[in-house]
Amino acid sequence: MKKILFLLMFPVLCFGQTAEEYEKSGRKKYYLKDYAGAIADYTKAIELDPNDAKAYYNRGNSKKNLKDYKGAITDYTKAIELKPDYVDAYNNRGFSKDNLKDYYGAITDFDMVIKLNPDYAAYVNRGLSKYYLKDYKGAITDYSKAIELKPDYVDAYYNRGTSKWYLKQDYCSDYKKACELGDCNNYNKFCR
Repeated sequence: MKKILFLLMFPVLCFGQTAEEYEKSGRKKYYLKDYAGAIADYTKAIELDPNDAKAYYNRGNSKKNLKDYKGAITDYTKAIELKPDYVDAYNNRGFSKDNLKDYYGAITDFDMVIKLNPDYAAYVNRGLSKYYLKDYKGAITDYSKAIELKPDYVDAYYNRGTSKWYLKQDYCSDYKKACELGDCNNYNKFCR
C-alpha cells in the first residue's frame, strides 16, 4: 500500500513548478504575444508567492497589452504596494490611466517616476497627459525638459511642435528638427 501511495504522489512531487518557473514561462508567453497564457502563468506565480512585485508588474503588462487597463492598474498598484520605488510600475500605471482618460491620475504617476528617476521619457509621458488636458504650456515645458535631457529625442520635438501649433507659436522649428531626426510627417504637411 505504501508503494502505491508513493507512486501516485510521485508525478505531483516531480512536476510541481515554482513561482520562478511560472514567471519564466509567463515571460516566454509574453514575448510570443500569448498574453492570456502569460497572465495564467503570472497568476500561478502570484499564488505561490503573493509578495512578488515583479509577477504583479508582469501580469499588469500582459493585461495592458490586452487593453484591460483597469486590471493592469490593479496589478501595478499591488506591485507598487510591495515595492514603493518601482519606477516601471508607476510609469506603466500612468500609461494605463492615460488610456482610460484619467489624465490627472496619470500625471500623478508620472510625477512619481520623475521624482524617482528623472529621465527624458518620463517628461514626454507627463507632457502627453498635459497635452490631453489641453495644458499646452505645461506640455511644452515637459517636452523642453525631455529635449534638454536627450537632444535627439524625436518624439519630444514632434509633440512640442504640436502643442505649439495649438498655441499659435512657432511650431515649424520643432517639426523641422523632428524631420531631421527621422519623423517628417508634420513638417512635410504643415511647414513646406
